Amino acid sequence: MASSIGNFFRRSLRRPGRREGKDEASAAENTPPQMPQGKVGERSSILCSGQFFFEYLVVVSLKKVSEGHYEPRISYQFPKRENLLKGQREEEERLLKAIPLFCFPDGNNWAPVTEFTSETFSFVLTNVDGSRKIGYCRRLLPSGRGVRLPEVFCIISCLGCFGLFSKILDEVEKRRQISMAVIYPFMQGLRESPFPAPGKSVTIKSFIPESGTELIELTRPVDAHLEHVEFQALLQRLSPPLILHIFASAVLERRLIFLAQELSVLSQCIHAVAALLYPFTWAHTYIPVVPECLLDTVCCPTPFMVGIQLQHLERVLEQPMEEALMVDLCQGKIIRAVGDEEQILPLKLQNEMLMALTKHNYNNNVLTSEQVNALVSEAFVQFFVRLVGHYPAHIKWGRGGSGAFQERSFCKALSSKSCRRFLKRFVRTNMFSLFIEEAERSRIPPEAYFQRRVTEYHEQKKHRRDS
Repeated sequence: MASSIGNFFRRSLRRPGRREGKDEASAAENTPPQMPQGKVGERSSILCSGQFFFEYLVVVSLKKVSEGHYEPRISYQFPKRENLLKGQREEEERLLKAIPLFCFPDGNNWAPVTEFTSETFSFVLTNVDGSRKIGYCRRLLPSGRGVRLPEVFCIISCLGCFGLFSKILDEVEKRRQISMAVIYPFMQGLRESPFPAPGKSVTIKSFIPESGTELIELTRPVDAHLEHVEFQALLQRLSPPLILHIFASAVLERRLIFLAQELSVLSQCIHAVAALLYPFTWAHTYIPVVPECLLDTVCCPTPFMVGIQLQHLERVLEQPMEEALMVDLCQGKIIRAVGDEEQILPLKLQNEMLMALTKHNYNNNVLTSEQVNALVSEAFVQFFVRLVGHYPAHIKWGRGGSGAFQERSFCKALSSKSCRRFLKRFVRTNMFSLFIEEAERSRIPPEAYFQRRVTEYHEQKKHRRDS
């Protein structure tokens, strides 16, 4: 089963860029799980109110196949879908075969235990038609006496909002300690509720034996681009200079490998790194936690961002890899680097981001998670505002309403030589190509957070010139 799923994820699922075939940075021949692809300026365009919260809730349990060897299998699925068309049924079968691998990516060697600290993590899958699904997972030990095996509750949704689904998993875990039967009405109530708009809430009524009816309020963050991120995870494990080295590698779409023991650490940190790229989207291979059977992903010659458990480090180092940035999240250090990471970003902007990250790092213990997210995001948003915020002025519009991006004049518009030098490399990336493709489709930019910051920046520049 593992080999067939591995082949499935190695198929080319890339959305073609503007310069397909002309540049390695825009050539992603292997695109397994990816981040949701948003519209210009909004990472989470798929996050729409009125949708179902989730498609499935599955429980993945370990089934013994030999002494000390277990295989993850789905033991519970809600809802059961019937009367599917052939294509829908085949898609569901592929999805349900893949889920167990990503719920237990750390191999099949397990032993029953009496104590187990529950952990939360997530994975992202991209189907052959380009549709994306996120798996929100809670691995826990079922209630009972004696030794037991952990199981994973996995919520499959096309909606990216890690904090909100973590709260849902808290409620699932609380009910699991009572009875599996108590989970069903809660999830049914959730499924019948519309996904709220940004900044809005939805209230779920749920009955718990001996406790009565509970009202559970689920609130969606105001800024959609911060829904699936926890920047504190990065700040707690990596120094600001290291974070900027990682950002520099990601923004040029290089190969990035993250190492940690805990699935939750890998998941949170990789989602955070991808979120630093807002309003752009990582458009290549993206696997927050690589299952053991897919470790050869690191041999891929095209860009990737993957998370690997530390126990597999020796096997990874033995692989015939090309140049990559390898980061140990437990030790907070870089194991392997290309060597030019410090020279990629324009020095002045790099220093400004470094100061902002250092300031936020010092205040990390007194700020809420939401405040840290907003402050860190703003530092990187301003980086892109100042480097590419002039893009609308360099789209030439035809009579038919179609736009044509003027790359040469766009790159020359900046006065700083170091900024122009960086921009000439950045415009060759697939993430920039996809961003511009969306911009060329409409004269009116979307009312997104990035666009608001661009407008404010140009208004401030005009005010300074006029004063």
